[in-house]
Amino acid sequence: MDLAEIVKSLQDFEGVSRKESIENITNKLKNVYNIAGDTLLDFGEDASAIDIGDGNIILFAADGIWGKLMDADPYWAGYCSILVNVNDIAAMGAKPIAMVNILSINNNDIANDLINGITDGCKKFNVPMVGGHFHPDTDYNALDVAIIGIAKKDKIITSFGAEINDKVIVAIDLDGRQHPKFKLNWDTTYLKDEKIVQDQIIAMKKIAEKNLVTGGKDISNPGTLGTLEMLLESSNVGAKVDLNKIPKNENVNWDDWLKSYPGAGFVLTAKEENVEELINLLKEVSIIASVVGEVINDKKLFLSDENSEIVLFDQEKNPVLKINKD
Repeated sequence: MDLAEIVKSLQDFEGVSRKESIENITNKLKNVYNIAGDTLLDFGEDASAIDIGDGNIILFAADGIWGKLMDADPYWAGYCSILVNVNDIAAMGAKPIAMVNILSINNNDIANDLINGITDGCKKFNVPMVGGHFHPDTDYNALDVAIIGIAKKDKIITSFGAEINDKVIVAIDLDGRQHPKFKLNWDTTYLKDEKIVQDQIIAMKKIAEKNLVTGGKDISNPGTLGTLEMLLESSNVGAKVDLNKIPKNENVNWDDWLKSYPGAGFVLTAKEENVEELINLLKEVSIIASVVGEVINDKKLFLSDENSEIVLFDQEKNPVLKINKD
């Protein structure tokens, strides 16, 4: 595929387009999201941050597992429900504390596979599942998980801090595999020792404590560049990115790679003087990070290769989140 074909494919990607309905929800909730006065961050973050005093914050996040993943492999859906929630907390440089779930399952075999996946995920990431709710009589199968984390108020990574001239960094564990039943899952955790998986979460906490980045998100369903666009929209900036500088496993084509949800993958922005330390810290835990571009004032995400440059996302014409922050 040439650059124009890649851009068109990413713009049409379901992982991007399915975010469009968020705008309607956030607009209706904007009057209550900070009703108690302790909510520190706006919609658009990986997790909500609540000030609990003494310089500490609690982070809340929740994820519903994509129906396509549930249909492909219930066990893997259960495992991934842990992974995605832990990554939401890790992306903000916080410590994951505990999770709860809502199971809506009408089939005992599927329920058993889900629970086995959840159990193995909890063991892999060392985060407990402490409760939840079970619907045994639904006419569909669904899994939703919520998580809490904890951090210091002045030591978190947000989506709102990217500034003009910051470097854009893509960081991904390249040592993985395409899941055999769901190729857009780039699995980097299941076959690894639990220590390296947990050390990757700790590394993000160290990055936050050292104030090495100005912004960050974990790469999720919109893929690498869709996730980057969400960060840029939250920070009200744009970026220029060189496709060929994005870390990539050589066995995966660009279209699949850019749409993949990696087990350990982040988009980050940082001041130039912090880039080397950031890259080295991530390399210690098997995450390869590279500077792929720069933050700009023009609220567009430009993607280039050796031959051309094309606008992938334009916040006026085709944003990913469409969150009204007025």
